[in-house]
Amino acid sequence: RLPQFTFFLQIFFSSLCQRAHTVTVLFILTCALVYVTLLEETPQDTTYNTKRGIVASILVFLCFGVTQAKDGPFTRPHPAYWRFWLCVTVVYELFLIFILFQTVHDGRQFMKYIDPKLGVPLPERDYGGNCLIYDPGNVTDPFHNIWDKMDGFVPAHFLGWYIKTLMIRDWWMCMIISVMFEFLEYSLEHQLPNFSECWWDHWIMDVLVCNGLGIYCGMKTLAWLSMKPYQWQGLWNIPTYKGKIKRIAFQFTPYSWVKFEWKPASNLRRWLAVLGIIFMFLLAELNTFYLKFVLWMPPEHYLVLLRLVFFVNVGGVAMREIYDFMDDPKFHKKLGQQAWLVAAITVTEFLIVVKYDPNTIMLPIPFFIIQCWILGIILIFTWTLWRFFIRPCRDERAARKHSHSRRDSPLNEK
Repeated sequence: RLPQFTFFLQIFFSSLCQRAHTVTVLFILTCALVYVTLLEETPQDTTYNTKRGIVASILVFLCFGVTQAKDGPFTRPHPAYWRFWLCVTVVYELFLIFILFQTVHDGRQFMKYIDPKLGVPLPERDYGGNCLIYDPGNVTDPFHNIWDKMDGFVPAHFLGWYIKTLMIRDWWMCMIISVMFEFLEYSLEHQLPNFSECWWDHWIMDVLVCNGLGIYCGMKTLAWLSMKPYQWQGLWNIPTYKGKIKRIAFQFTPYSWVKFEWKPASNLRRWLAVLGIIFMFLLAELNTFYLKFVLWMPPEHYLVLLRLVFFVNVGGVAMREIYDFMDDPKFHKKLGQQAWLVAAITVTEFLIVVKYDPNTIMLPIPFFIIQCWILGIILIFTWTLWRFFIRPCRDERAARKHSHSRRDSPLNEK
């Protein structure tokens, strides 16, 4: 049975990797439409027909994109996989634009078409409160505060930062984003109760344990991928069944490996680009919390999870396109399509938050928090001036002075 199984896997794997199946997809799509038109009786439910028509339109667009869209930088496990997510990105952006153009009431009630349980205001959970690590008043379980914080979001934090590390491929950028987001939670807890957490929840459980461990494991995976030999063989050229199965498993690893060297201090363009990447990452993280707040979605709702799965699949492609655009602007003359769409989605999500609940966004920030952020901005601006304007001028004057002193030295006189 094992030889037959590997033989069928070999045929399927080879056909999948070598053909686009454009005619096959077109034939299946046509048969499905003919069936719906001629053989299926159309229901008299207008709401049901509207939903089904929208879903069918999206599926037709996905079929077109998977077979005809432009390939991105990733080819494994199959280019069609990444073309599919590119089309999903377009659909999601169009959905966000539609929500943006609705009234606040209509937009929230529209979510009932996706899930009838939505469209109802939900209370936010406050993670603050009693912050004692050891509560002597609770004899039965003095560590109950820690166990109360150990929900499903703890492994989600770890897995999220493991994947983000695979996207960014830089230890320092990941740590900066991780720490900066905790400062953002401190700064915005007056707007969203969900941001209110205990100090040890911020810095021990999040930064050190969940985020830090995820970043560490991600960097170890990156080290393995960078050292792994990438010598691909076709299944027909591998003699053993074990080798064939191993080759199929490695189909889900990169075809080749590119190490990201961001070098933010090398020039002003890269420095501003890295600052922009960090800003967009933080904004996308904030959108996760604000969107479910303004659209009345509970944190454990499947739409929240689907959005995270979506960003996991499109974020890596977007980061690779951004890196290529920064590293070799002569060859990559324009920003990649996935990076462009991810940036548009992040901005559109933020605009939805601003439109749907401007009162929350405009709540006055405490004065001491404003002082801290102004100080941080001044430090970044001062360092930028010194590194890219003052220091180069000083070094140029020193080099010119050194050149003149060598020219006027007695050793150079004839």
